[in-house]
This record gives sequence, structure tokens and C-alpha cells, in this order.
Amino acid sequence: MKMSLHIGCDAWSSARMQAVLDLKRGALGGNGILYPRAPGRRNHTRLAMAVSDRVDTLRFNRGFAPADKQEALYHEVRDALTRELADTKPDHVILSAQQLGTGLTNRAELERLHSLLSPHADTVEIVIAVTDPATALARHFANMVQDGRAAPLSRDLDLLEADDWWEAARSTHDRADPPRGIFPEVQGAPHWLDTGALAAFWGEVFGTVRIASVDEARLAGTDAVEEIARIFDLPLKAGKVEAVDGPDAPSAAWLERGVAYNDLLLKLIAHKGYILPRQMWRRLVADLHVPGDGIAPGSLSRVSDRFGPALERLAQDHPALDPAHVSPPEALLEWTPPDPMYGFRASQYLRADVGRIRRAQEQARAERGEDIAALSAPPKRRKVTIDGLTAQARALLPPAAQANFARLQGSTFRPHNKMGLVNEEDLAAAFTPAPERDLPKGSTGNVIVGCMKNEAPYIVEWVAYHRAIGVDNFLIYTNGCEDSTSTILDRMQEMGLVEHRQNEDWKGKSPQQFALNKAMKEPVVRKADWLIHIDVDEYMNVRCGNGTLDDFFDRVPGATNVAMTWRLFGHNGITRFEDDLVIDQFDSCAPKYCPKPHTVWGFKTMFRNIGAYQKMSCHRPNQLKDAKADKVRWVNGSGLDMTAEAIKNGWRSSKKSIGYDLLQLNHYALRSAESFLIKRQRGRALHVNRSIGLNYWIRMDWSDYRDITIKRNIPRVRAEMDRLLADPELRRLHDEGVAWHRAKADELHAVPEFAELYEQALACKLTTTERVAYALALDLES
Repeated sequence: MKMSLHIGCDAWSSARMQAVLDLKRGALGGNGILYPRAPGRRNHTRLAMAVSDRVDTLRFNRGFAPADKQEALYHEVRDALTRELADTKPDHVILSAQQLGTGLTNRAELERLHSLLSPHADTVEIVIAVTDPATALARHFANMVQDGRAAPLSRDLDLLEADDWWEAARSTHDRADPPRGIFPEVQGAPHWLDTGALAAFWGEVFGTVRIASVDEARLAGTDAVEEIARIFDLPLKAGKVEAVDGPDAPSAAWLERGVAYNDLLLKLIAHKGYILPRQMWRRLVADLHVPGDGIAPGSLSRVSDRFGPALERLAQDHPALDPAHVSPPEALLEWTPPDPMYGFRASQYLRADVGRIRRAQEQARAERGEDIAALSAPPKRRKVTIDGLTAQARALLPPAAQANFARLQGSTFRPHNKMGLVNEEDLAAAFTPAPERDLPKGSTGNVIVGCMKNEAPYIVEWVAYHRAIGVDNFLIYTNGCEDSTSTILDRMQEMGLVEHRQNEDWKGKSPQQFALNKAMKEPVVRKADWLIHIDVDEYMNVRCGNGTLDDFFDRVPGATNVAMTWRLFGHNGITRFEDDLVIDQFDSCAPKYCPKPHTVWGFKTMFRNIGAYQKMSCHRPNQLKDAKADKVRWVNGSGLDMTAEAIKNGWRSSKKSIGYDLLQLNHYALRSAESFLIKRQRGRALHVNRSIGLNYWIRMDWSDYRDITIKRNIPRVRAEMDRLLADPELRRLHDEGVAWHRAKADELHAVPEFAELYEQALACKLTTTERVAYALALDLES
């Protein structure tokens, strides 16, 4: 078996290759080529962290700084990769981590990596993908400034005069001091720009090195698969992929500000002993933003002059290295430090940020365990063991989940509720009735498109709630209903409340997507101002003004797309299915800060009907029209811009884009424990896979935090429900649906599979961090 180990080093081209390899896993597998999941889904960073000697930003941010945790990671990656290779038996394996080439700097690290990989392959070929050196340096410098670099670009340019760039650059790599924010790969010069020296360094241990140039136009375009096949020498034709835009270059003035600010911030950290979370650091630098042109690679012609001749010589021995791909850009006036604009003084900005930094320091201490009680003290009924795991979690969590729990203690992924501007307990006053909406002629206003199956008890509340906050029309598709869902919607259609469509003839992979495709042709959708696709267990919770959509729109006047991030609500100790308001019964939920597992920060999208996208999918509109791209602006639930992150793909918020201050999507995926039974039975008859059922509960039953903000809507929701249920036929059908669900719950209690699932679910009491650790282990298994 052959193994190709891609070590970077340009961050953008590496990320694009990894994204395409991930997308084309199936096609690769059909050609006997494996892109493993064990070292990481896309970027195999776990492999890099497992073998590195020094604590870099990756290990520090992800909780692998201690040697014992890294050692455990090494064995975990080795064993998981061994199992994956044994299961798939590929002819060719591709591994890729840009951090290998930029971060591993001593022979012992390479030998450790070689010993991990060599038992599995006849040949381990190192692949170095090369871009134009001047472009690579400009990009690298911009990325590192956002990570905290305080050394100016002139420092690196001065090193071009040294006889040996490799050694001169490595001499700038000071000893790592993670608590003080000092990371050699961030502050030091990029030694790896010397491709020949990099190849020689890796060749001493691995022997075979392949150097390939990157045709960035093809890699960014629809022919990216063919370009990757050329780089890795793969016998692969796997079709086209969606083109992407190249990386946006931060303005040179912004970077100049960042360098000065980082220098002062490092001094403050050293003086005060602060430990600043990396995501906070990046936010502070982001706040220095000023518009303008980025660093032009052509102004760095000295870099091209230094490394260009060596690349031409390397091309003689490496056919995949095409000099045309790495030719220098047109020379411009030599780079000089730019004006940071507007009389910028880093000290003024830092002085204004001290309060934020102090609060972040308190949060960081809590995340390290110095003040855990302040964040998520478990209820007194839970017996806590010495290492922080409850007694039940010690018995319930598999070894992988317990290892995840230990890693989370010092990680930026540790969940907590100290985020955002809104204190949920302060928002208890009821909203006033919303004014009547008057739509312009020909407009259907704000329209929800939804799909339902066996949801009869919940429909009236859900429609009443969203009518009360400013939704004008509903287009609902149903299929396979056994309760009165379909007839309730028919009656609501007769009352002029919704439009109902049967979806029994659906084709393709899912009835939901089939319905959404049909919906795009409906007049109610084509004439809408805003379109929203949510389910009946999801409620748009507007947390500003009088709680209406218009109040939210007033705060985001330029937005065309709103990523409404989930807040997952658990069963709140309610076991029995009751005919009562969902928004009143269930108020225990996930913490606001919970980047893992990935489902917690999933979002649904509310978007203006401007024809920018060709397709509506479950979480977002897709297939952006190029001609409309400049009209699209995405915002998060705090009204902050996230266009660059979400304009073309993605369905979950990140640490950079999360926001709940103005709007969130309350997701009641479980409701009561009995409702959970009915939901898990739906579509599965009696053949319930117990592990899947319990896994879903573990991922969704969040209970350590409380959010009552949506309850301010209860008076106007009850008033609207009373008005709707004054219709005798709708009342009868609603009561019929409640009776059906009550009977179904009783029936399932008598089925052994469901009775066991019910007991397992109620016995599964985990703290928030334990739940995250368990869910991550389940995600890895699946």
C-alpha cells in the first residue's frame, strides 16, 4: 500500500485540497483511495498534535498541552487509524495536515511520525505543494497577525540577506510560552519557504519526497479534483466541484495596526499574568479593522528573487513542479510599512479593551478549572468524583468519552454560559400585543415553509406563536401522517391560516427536500418578502424590542440572510406527554457557548426573497447565483456580519460567528420523555435501534441552564390560540390529535424495546461537559 503525506505549507491551498478530498471521499474510495477520518475529518490536525514536541496553538487550544494528554492522543490516533485501514483495505492512503510542514522542526518529531505511519505502508511519500513564495509569505503574515504576531514583516524581509534562510528563520522561533501567548510558529519567520531545505529535512527520515506546484486557478475552480489528482499522482477522474473564491486579503493598514496592538498586548499579558483565550485574541485584532488593499505579493519581489531560482532547479528533478505555477507576480514598488490610518495608536485601543480582557481572563480561569463552580456547578444530588466526572458518568461514559471529558477541562471547546449581552433571567416582562400587519398589494409577507408528520398536538401553538411575532403565511407539506396532522392543516387552510400540500408522492432521498423543491414554484413563496424553513419543534425567539420580526429587521437593515442558531432545550424533568404550551413547559437548555458537538450550533436561515439562491434546503438556501453575490449579506443572531463564512455553504455557527443577542431558534427536539418515544418510533415501526435512540437523547437532552426569554410571548400566544380554537372543528381535531398521542405513548410503554429506551433515557443524567464528551465520542463512532 502507498501512503501520501501532504505537509502543506500554504494554508489556503491546503484547506481547499482538504475540503475537496473530504467532499469526494466516496469517489476516492471507489478508486481504492482512502482519505481517513481517524486523524481528523478534513485537516488531519490530530496527527500533527500527536507527534509534535512543543506546545503550538493547536495543542494549546484543544487541551493537549500536557504531555500525558498528548501521549494518550498519540495512541488514540494510532489505534483509530489502524482500525480504519484494516476495515477499508485501501491501495492508496492520503493524509494531509498543513501544520506538519509548518510546525514540525526537529528530527525526533519526524521519527515519531514515521514510526506511526510506516507499519501500514510500503512507501510513505511526502508531498509538498508549493505556491509562489511571495504570495505564500503575504498570506502567512496576515494569518499570523490575526493569531497574535507582534514581529513586523520587515523582520522577515531582512532575513532574506542571510546565507541560510532555513537556519536564520528558525533562529526567530523563540521557546514556546503558551500561557503568555508566545508560539514560535506565530511569532517566528516561516522557515518552510525554503522548499529545498524542507524537502531535505523530511527526506532524511522518510526518503521519498514529491514536490508539486499548485495551479491556484484550477484548485479554486470546478477542476479542483483533476488538479489534486495531478499533485498526488492519482489515477482519478471524479467530476466537477463547486468553484470557490480565493482568500480575502486583510488590508495592509489593518495588519500594521495588528502588529502594534499585539506587541502591547503581549507586554500586558507578561506584566499581569493574563491567559487570554485565542478566540478572544482574534476578536480583539478583528476590531482593529480598516478597509483597504492587502499586501501585494508583487511588492515582495525580493522574496521571489531569493527562492525562485531554487524552485527552477528543483523542477528538473520534480516533474509535478511547474515553474509557471510559482512564477513571481509582476514586480511593484518595494513593500514599506503602511500608514495604519486615522492617527491610530495601539495604546488607546488596548486601554479601551482592558475590561473585555479582564472578563476573558476570569472566563479562562474558570475553563481551566480554577472556578468551575461559577460556571456549571452540578446539582447537589449528583455525586462528583475527584476527577470531575459524576459517579453515574463514570459508569456510563465509554473510555473515549472519558478521555474527551479530560481534554475539555483546559480547552476552548469547554461549554459555558458566559457569552453574549442578554441575561435570560432579566427578561421576564411580557411582550405587548403586536400591531396588525398590513401587507403591500401582491406580497405574501413573511412566509414559513415547513414539513410535518404526526405533529397534531403542537400545530396550533406553533402557528399561533409565529403569527403573533409577525409571520404572515405558512406553506406546510405532510406525508405518512397517522394522527390528525393532515386534517388539522386542511381545516386551517379552510380558515385562511395556512396552505397545506400533500407530499405522499415524494421521490428522491428525502420527502423534505422533495417538498422544498416543489415549494419554490408556489405563488405564496414566489411573492414572499422573507422565507423561513423551520420545523414544528423550532420557534423563532426574537429577543429585542417587542419580540416581533419587524423589531429584529429594524436592527439589521442591510441583511438578506439571517443564521438563526439553535438553542437546544431538554425534557426539563417532564416525563408525561401533556396538552400544554411547549414554550412554557420546557425552559432548561444547552449553554450559549457550546461549539461541540456540531449539532448544538446548527442554524436555520431566514432569507430575503431576492432570487440570490436557486434552491432552498433544510438549513439554508443553496446554489448562489454569481450575478447576485454582491447583493447578499449574512448576519448572525446578534446582527453581526458573517457573509464570508456562510455565503456559499455551511449550516452551523462557529466560535467566530455565534450570536444570540437579538434572535435565536429555540429547538425543542425532545419535548417530554413520552413525546421522545413517539418521535423515535415515527418512521421506524417497532424496529428501534436502542443505541441510536439513546444517542439522540444524549445529544439533545440539555438541562443545566435556563432560558425563559420566549415566555414573554405567552400572553399573546394564548390569546391567539383561544381565537383559533374557538372554531369547533379545529378544536375537535386538536383534541383528537392529543388523544392519539396519549394512546400512542401508552402503547409504546408496553413494547419492551421502547420501555427499555424510556428507562435508559431517564436514568441518563449528565452534566453539560459530560454530555459534550459523550456526544463527541458518539460522533466519532458514527
